[in-house]
Amino acid sequence: MEATFCFVDLAGFSALTETHGDDAGADLARSFSALTDAALGGDAKIVDTVGDAVFLVSETPSRMIHVVARIWEAADATPEFPALRAGLHHGEAVLRDGRWFGTSVNVAARVAALASGGHVLATALVAATARGEGIAADSLGPMALKNIRERIELFSLAIGAQSSSAVDPVCRMRIQPETAAGHLRFGERDFWFCSLRCAAEFAAHPEAHADRE
Repeated sequence: MEATFCFVDLAGFSALTETHGDDAGADLARSFSALTDAALGGDAKIVDTVGDAVFLVSETPSRMIHVVARIWEAADATPEFPALRAGLHHGEAVLRDGRWFGTSVNVAARVAALASGGHVLATALVAATARGEGIAADSLGPMALKNIRERIELFSLAIGAQSSSAVDPVCRMRIQPETAAGHLRFGERDFWFCSLRCAAEFAAHPEAHADRE
């Protein structure tokens, strides 16, 4: 049967747990799951959650796009919530005992893995639907996906406004510059930090963090 599949996770989650500890990471993953559940609105279902990743399924690309937009809005409205990333694909898959199997599921997961913090990537049919609803979808060209034989054209969807926030280069926490705990300049660039601990780590090893994705 056809469905739209989406994987959403917290960008830089490993860096965050490494910096702030496993308990903080677990609390954040739980908050993210609750935030996602509240954003579904009957348009999609949560199939599974693994760590900081949530696997969603919807009947149509349009419904999934609206769910992702609501997730982005909720995260953006939550102070110091990390940037999110997502991958969407519509196609055929098999549903057995509440679990989805097939290439379409794998494609959605691989697309999400290529997304950077704050970005939503999608395949052609989802992108066309987004454009039909007034959402910009810029082509990134054919991309190689892990364990997928053919290159697939991917599109970046203009969903959400998380790019307006700064991102702590150490723990990847999304923060507002005006309320940041610290600020340093390195290589003619400005960096803001969620805590003095992150600022100190950056000051000690700036090259290791300055260009981190």
